[in-house]
Amino acid sequence: MSPTVTGIIGIIALFLFIFSRMPVGFVMAIIGFVGFGTLVSFDASMNLIAKDIYSIFGSYSLTVIPLFVLMGQLAYHSGISKRLFDAAYKFIGHWPGGLAIATIGACAGFAAICGSTNATAATMAAVTLPEMKRYNYKPELATGVVAAGGSLGILIPPSVIFIVYGIMTEQSIGKLFVAGVLPGILLTALFVLTIVIWTSLRPELGPRGPKAPFREKIESLSGLVETLILFIIIMGGLFVGFFTPTEAGAVGALGTLILAVARRNLSWKGFITSLVETTRLSCMILVIVAGATIFGHFLAVSRIPFDIANWISTFDFPDYVIMLFIIFIYLIGGCFIDSLALIMLTVPIFYPVITFIGYDPIWFGVVIVLITQIGVITPPMGINVYVVSGVARDVPLETIFKGVLPLLLALIIGTLLLIPFPQIALFLPGLM
Repeated sequence: MSPTVTGIIGIIALFLFIFSRMPVGFVMAIIGFVGFGTLVSFDASMNLIAKDIYSIFGSYSLTVIPLFVLMGQLAYHSGISKRLFDAAYKFIGHWPGGLAIATIGACAGFAAICGSTNATAATMAAVTLPEMKRYNYKPELATGVVAAGGSLGILIPPSVIFIVYGIMTEQSIGKLFVAGVLPGILLTALFVLTIVIWTSLRPELGPRGPKAPFREKIESLSGLVETLILFIIIMGGLFVGFFTPTEAGAVGALGTLILAVARRNLSWKGFITSLVETTRLSCMILVIVAGATIFGHFLAVSRIPFDIANWISTFDFPDYVIMLFIIFIYLIGGCFIDSLALIMLTVPIFYPVITFIGYDPIWFGVVIVLITQIGVITPPMGINVYVVSGVARDVPLETIFKGVLPLLLALIIGTLLLIPFPQIALFLPGLM
């Protein structure tokens, strides 16, 4: 049996096991181990799995993951997310759909200090859904906005997906972080525009809230101070080269803890819960990364990535057609596979193709993060939809999926804009 055929069998087996709801990280590790042993030798496979697991869990570069996860957990348990929403609500809550727009703004702000789509969606669902329900917002708008807004957590830096992509492709994590800023702002603006149009056509979806006095608006701005301080320190330090992304994670986590303690917003119970959740989430991510690393080595010896690159080079297609084809594959895959797992599975296959046809790897990282954002709100996986459903137990799942559809269109438009206008992602990294 040829290496390529063995690789294809391994990929098919991988998807079958994933669809059977087995943990993705363990599935990738097992199939990678068996496949590598089949193509090379059992002893080599034993050495590979020991080396890869040790190198991932002992990696200095990957310590940035638990650091940024800890930063997000401390921000949540110290009430930063609630103060963000309150500030946005005071300023625009009296607009049609104003609470929904405030939710998008709060999601963007929390994403800037969190880095996780699931955490952003869960946090904002707990904070904003009771408020929107109180002002008679229709469930489809309220839940759809939270699910879609939560997806900003994997685009606006710091992003766990960017960290993993940067390590896998040996690209600058700092440049990837900075590259996500303008696309994140663009996508936030598209979400807001969608809500404005949606509630203009159907005003009953998002009734106006009460208008806050000017003094309350000014006082609410204090709720933005912590987020701005943390974002400016982290992104500013990365932009001018004061510290590395790993050091930025440590600075962000310590800064969040200092701000929380200084304002006396973090209880001892909240601190312990932050540590426990950070440990749980970090272990989950690192197991997936380790499994994907083992599976990636199996793919490398099967030569499938190189065969695909050589196969594509035989076609006389324009580069953008090839790129659209890859985007289509990600769109389909994102409907069935977790975003982090999808990145880990596909980057070893498509990254050589992208570099072969001359696309910028930083730009490609932003594009695939945008595409995986689409995956977190589309059926049947739609992990953010399930997260929101877990908070809003009285809202049927199909209602939430219905609510994300208009915002899904905004995501698709934002992704397509990056193809003819790559400088949206590349302008800021070019200044570093």
